[in-house]
Amino acid sequence: MELLWKFILLLSSLVCAAGSAVQLGPVFTKQPGSVVFPLQHGENRKEVVFSCEAQGHPPPFYRWKLNDSFIHPRPGSRYSLVGGNLHISRLNKDEDVGIYQCLGSNSFGTIVSREASLHVAYLEDFKTHRRSPVRVREGQGVVLLCGPPSHSGELTFKWIFNEYPSFVTQDTRRFVSQKTGNLYIAKVDPSDVGNYTCVVTNTVTKSSVQGPPTPLVLRVDGVMGEYEPKIEVQFPEVVPVAKSSTVKLECFALGNPVPTISWRREGGASFGRKVDVNKASGELEIPYFQMEDAGVYECVAENSRGRNLVKGKLSFYAAPQLTEKPQDVQKTIDDTLVWECKANGKPKPSYRWLKNGEPLDHMEDRLQVNNGVLNITSLNLADIGMYQCVAENRHGRVFTNAELRVVAYNNNNNKKKKKKKNNNNNNNNNNTLGSFKDLFV
Repeated sequence: MELLWKFILLLSSLVCAAGSAVQLGPVFTKQPGSVVFPLQHGENRKEVVFSCEAQGHPPPFYRWKLNDSFIHPRPGSRYSLVGGNLHISRLNKDEDVGIYQCLGSNSFGTIVSREASLHVAYLEDFKTHRRSPVRVREGQGVVLLCGPPSHSGELTFKWIFNEYPSFVTQDTRRFVSQKTGNLYIAKVDPSDVGNYTCVVTNTVTKSSVQGPPTPLVLRVDGVMGEYEPKIEVQFPEVVPVAKSSTVKLECFALGNPVPTISWRREGGASFGRKVDVNKASGELEIPYFQMEDAGVYECVAENSRGRNLVKGKLSFYAAPQLTEKPQDVQKTIDDTLVWECKANGKPKPSYRWLKNGEPLDHMEDRLQVNNGVLNITSLNLADIGMYQCVAENRHGRVFTNAELRVVAYNNNNNKKKKKKKNNNNNNNNNNTLGSFKDLFV
């Protein structure tokens, strides 16, 4: 019985050794990237293509998921596969927006691509065609609302004064918020009387729309007296900022006399040379944001009648970046596998593991995952496949994959033993036969 068991193991190991020379698990050579697609008003024939390509033997086949549900391309549907690439025709901004992932599979295993988001950028027309006059006293501060129409994608704002191309010039008295689109006039002068029109531009589609004009009218019941600054434009109490991104803080106040705006860091910390403080526009810009830029920032508005202050905290965050990846490995039956996966990020990333695109069964006693380390004891042939570590925090996730092969014996050790027993024989077939005969001695 023991001889039969040895014979079966030898045959299975020979099959595995022969198969390992040609059978390769899938490895991505091209993965999908996120897309922000410009959609002009009335268009519905646009096509989006997500790329996906993998190597392996046998050649991989491909599937796709949208928001964790499989896409099923059918003849006549809007989804089609060309190689591994996913084509989406007649783009629908209500149905097609979401997170896409490509799966590459062959007989050895399955891997899942990184996540790719699809956003559709668009800008609709203003719904209203007329706005009521805004009546203010001379010396009073005023806010003219833009109320941008339905959109997706980053917007920029300008205001036309009376007739195009006469645009409002920003200075210490007038400010256009690029967050809300509203126009702020700290202290109204008689020269400000006229019609104001908000112009909204989508930076992705490059399209612009104009709102209805808002008449600004002076009241005749007196002039506004002096009063202390009232901060109308301020930043949130907590502003999360991604590593290496650019952050812009806005601050503007109404008041009579016109308030001055100044910026400072809590505790007197310096801004650094890279910080651009534009006092005329009430904006603080910090490019290439790093950990040392995090902290509390204050905006001070001041005139002869008093001062006012707002502050907010800039918090640093970073999506995970892998620092240690598991490597392809071959193990013998009953051996132990230890793979380590590490990533940097803020907040600290958590980890999970996939096998052939599916979550690992943590209920198995011989399988443990601890802070990115995967440990599998008593390996068997059922453990063969493609494994992926996923490191994630609330700002993103990254994938890395490795291939596990399990064989009945170690090929390298077996060759050394055969070489000692067959010093005078260079024929590979005779070596294999010699090893086979040794089992029955």
